[in-house]
Amino acid sequence: MVRQQTGYDLEQGDITLPPTGRPVVRSTHGVISSGHYLTSMAGMRMLLQGGNAFDALAAAGFAAAVVEPIASYSLAAEGVFMLYDAKSGDLLSLSGQGVAPGEATAEFYTSRGMERIPTGPGMQAPYSFTIPGVVDAFISMLERYGTLNISDVLSPAISYAEDGIPNYEYMVERLKLPSAIEQFDNFPPGGWDVFYDNRQVPLPGTPLTQPGLANTLKAMNAASANGGGSRSVGLKAAKDAFYRGPIGKLIVDSAQSVGGIFSMDDLGNYSSKFETPVKTSFNGYEIWGQDTWTQGPMLMQTLNMLERFDLKGMGHNSRTYVHTVAEALKLAFGDREAFYGDPEFSTIPVDGLLSKEYAAERAQQIDPEGAYPAQPPAGDPWKFSKLKGVASTNDRASGPVMASPTDGVGASSDDGTTHVSVLDRQGNLACGTISGGAFSKSVFFPELGCALSTRIEMFNCEEGHPNVVEPGKRPRTTLVNYIVTKDGHPVMTIGCPGGDNQAQANLQLILNVVLFGMDPQQAVEVPRFSTQSNVNSFYPHSYYPAQLDLEPGIQEGTADSLRDLGHKITRAVNCGMGATVSVRDPKTGYLSTGADPRRACYAIAM
Repeated sequence: MVRQQTGYDLEQGDITLPPTGRPVVRSTHGVISSGHYLTSMAGMRMLLQGGNAFDALAAAGFAAAVVEPIASYSLAAEGVFMLYDAKSGDLLSLSGQGVAPGEATAEFYTSRGMERIPTGPGMQAPYSFTIPGVVDAFISMLERYGTLNISDVLSPAISYAEDGIPNYEYMVERLKLPSAIEQFDNFPPGGWDVFYDNRQVPLPGTPLTQPGLANTLKAMNAASANGGGSRSVGLKAAKDAFYRGPIGKLIVDSAQSVGGIFSMDDLGNYSSKFETPVKTSFNGYEIWGQDTWTQGPMLMQTLNMLERFDLKGMGHNSRTYVHTVAEALKLAFGDREAFYGDPEFSTIPVDGLLSKEYAAERAQQIDPEGAYPAQPPAGDPWKFSKLKGVASTNDRASGPVMASPTDGVGASSDDGTTHVSVLDRQGNLACGTISGGAFSKSVFFPELGCALSTRIEMFNCEEGHPNVVEPGKRPRTTLVNYIVTKDGHPVMTIGCPGGDNQAQANLQLILNVVLFGMDPQQAVEVPRFSTQSNVNSFYPHSYYPAQLDLEPGIQEGTADSLRDLGHKITRAVNCGMGATVSVRDPKTGYLSTGADPRRACYAIAM
């Protein structure tokens, strides 16, 4: 008897995807999806006022610093962006990643007995403060592509901070974490007077006001108003207030008061960067993302390997599918550890890493009958690079840096970071993954209203390595997102928070859509998996050889068969949460988006 299929075919056999928990959000005018409904509403207000996707993304990003601090995102943090401007045809990445300050050298840390750069909880957390980057990125994006005034864009965030928002479940649960509590006590008063009620965790629905953060945002707004000039003058005045004016002085004084090592010169010299993205092709699509100062090319490397396999024929989330994808990801992680870093400081063979010939060579190492028991060694992309022979300090394949296997089982869930995507009626696509300033890792400054990012922890101290810490350099960040094009037309944005799980989750989102034909909501809801057989980017850089995390929706029979292949299976609550897929139909211009139910994400259309 043949059973009628009522849902999207998810697994081999007769296993089907149950109806999604949320509807696909569709529109002809504009859509936005983000990590929280108030964040999405902030951006939607810009679209309703006649603003474009870039105005909406910036407004949502400023608002998220108020609404989602518990997602390890603060105003004094960083972000990475992918942008398509329909008017000019520009398709660019934007780096709002903070950099290392002038004193941050490998010798600075090693002379103090640090083999790797620590974060909290603990008193050494200030050593890992990066220069805040996201504010410069937002304003630079508005200067180039936005239409609204900075006062319009800041308005929702100021209202949320000053008038208050209701506490929500995810926020409350994160406030219970012992590591956050410990760090607030290490650097009093920390967040005790802002987020708690007489040191008691608040109840969902109770009000949360953030006067320090409101004052910071209002100071930017006031600087813009006092500039008394055009829109562009106002934007520059707001930026100067944050990086060279009273807000900047407060940031530097706060950081130095607890042992931070950056100065007003470090802050004032910071500039975000518009860059040409790197790309690959897969199944008739082009995938565009950030360069090797992120882990972005990992996804492209993996797609290049996977196009040699019949993934669709294997069946979505089948044993063979999960195994093949996970093993390809391991190989990409091996290359990440050896070759990735800020290309402004090291010669990196990104063309070799992304070549189809190199992918074919690496794919031959995928054993269909057995899992690689560790993080694989790097390959040799220099053979396939036009940069071959260029003098380089990193012209070698190396193993993981400081990668001793970690006993026990690691948790794959990295709940920090948030993501925003916006598509508008003009054909613009914009998305940003924004993060930094985790309560448990950093120091919360009540007068400033936020914590500083600690991503210097992502550097190493190995001289000659492309990711060695150096002044003014970007750490190899985990933050990534992508724009997908078809026949030259931008059709989709992809993003998903989750640390080292980010590239892995985004890979699965792309496969869900372009290979299995899922709509945006199905794509973000279906179960995911992630390998932990790699050196974690965050201090203390845990490493769990052969561990493969599966979300609960992946069948137990599949898990058992993966164990038979040598994978150490762990059931994870999530393998990246807060995913967003937003799609534009190039023929009709119709827009659609989805929001990940693993967190308080919300999609809105106009």
